[in-house]
Amino acid sequence: MGYVLGIDLGTSSLKGIVMNKAGQVIAEASAEYEIDSPAPGFSEQHPEYWVVACEEVLTRLNIEVADFNAELEAISFSGQMHSLVTLGDEDAIVYPAILWNDVRTTKQCEQIMAEFGDSMIEITKNIVLEGFTLPKILWLQQNKPEVWEKVRKIMLPKDYLAFVLTGNMHCEYSDAAGTSLFDIEKQDWSAEICGKFGIDMAILPDVVSSMTQVGVVKASYAKRFGLKREVKVFAGGADNACAALGAGAVNEDYALVSLGTSGVFSSFEAKISNYEGKLHFFNHVIPDANYSMGVTLAAGNSLNWFKNTFGKGLSFAELLADVYTVAPGSEGLLFTPYIVGERTPHIDSKIRGSFVGIDTRHEIKHFARAVLEGITFSLKDAQILMEDAKNKKFKQIISVGGGAKNADWMQMQADIFNAEMIRLEVEQGPGVGACMLAAVGSGWFENFEACRDVFVQYKDATFTPRAENVEKYEKLYEIYTQVYPATKNICGALTDLQEV
Repeated sequence: MGYVLGIDLGTSSLKGIVMNKAGQVIAEASAEYEIDSPAPGFSEQHPEYWVVACEEVLTRLNIEVADFNAELEAISFSGQMHSLVTLGDEDAIVYPAILWNDVRTTKQCEQIMAEFGDSMIEITKNIVLEGFTLPKILWLQQNKPEVWEKVRKIMLPKDYLAFVLTGNMHCEYSDAAGTSLFDIEKQDWSAEICGKFGIDMAILPDVVSSMTQVGVVKASYAKRFGLKREVKVFAGGADNACAALGAGAVNEDYALVSLGTSGVFSSFEAKISNYEGKLHFFNHVIPDANYSMGVTLAAGNSLNWFKNTFGKGLSFAELLADVYTVAPGSEGLLFTPYIVGERTPHIDSKIRGSFVGIDTRHEIKHFARAVLEGITFSLKDAQILMEDAKNKKFKQIISVGGGAKNADWMQMQADIFNAEMIRLEVEQGPGVGACMLAAVGSGWFENFEACRDVFVQYKDATFTPRAENVEKYEKLYEIYTQVYPATKNICGALTDLQEV
């Protein structure tokens, strides 16, 4: 039979998914862990949390799947990006992992961009944000020099877990690209950046492709879980890249929209593009490929906020039950989802959300539809940047997350993006992408297209743009784009006033 295991190391939990050669999900298991916040803006985890969670997941899968220990052939990973793991002598952890959602590094980001901004964009294709790894290193240098002196190696979360399982250290292109230390075009650590910021390149692990076999499960774990064969371990990839792979977005005809707490619009890119920091641009898990990504910080978060504030006691189904009765444009009501600031294309921590055009005829159903439309407009910002740069139009867009669960919202996406929208038969997240890396790496399939045809299934229903709605939404989107510049200074002044 043969199984592969995809391990998705997330921010609040670790998930394992077992798949066979027919692309069937045999079993799933997950284990949660805490996020520590010892000071305002701090977000940390001890890497041991991930190890314990992984061991728990392996134990449960071993119990649930009778032949798991006999048929497991390979493991690969998907992991939270950017988070900094620091190792000292004898590979001991010297400081808790500083996570991607930690915001203590604003001053360090400002320093990097002021001193080296143009070069950073040229080398890494990205501006430096609080989530990225380099400013976390600078924070340690400046605030915990006694800790930094002990650092002998830095790693990213999933790579640390692979090290624990195999005893071998590495990083891979898709995760390295999110550190602000990596030369995207050369596919190697940047000596120029490391030299500028006093980082000894000896602390950086070797970089390999996502499909590289980085070792086998070491004897102590093989014995503990009764593994009957030598289990290969492949490098894996960054969570967003694995999510795109697991959704089947493996060429430039497709884009992926993911509507979770935040929202992501991502696209496969065969060639290097420089969006001058307006979009994220990273190496892909697919060999010799890249992907671009736009992010809106409050996608599902905006809907959750609206429900909790104005629809208490209602389920999401009840809250959205009547949005189909409201015409596109919510009868003159617009919403901008900047409730926690914004990322793409406005990197602005002070901007805040707006309802514009409130009228006495507006009811909760109008506001609910406006929220869905505003979230989708915010992701269209990324779509426009990508399509304009490529002078093309996406053939289809795959929708995952909360936006794929509601048919009315799916139709809004089709009309606003002016593209056919499809959704997965079963969503398993980036863990499927990790399984695909293990499957192709193990030689089960010749390439990712062949693997996708077996591992990824789509629902039969396709949501097609409606011409009259597309025309109206194009006009509404032009109005939407005027809200940010009109409210930027107002929101900035309000934020500054609160800080006085």
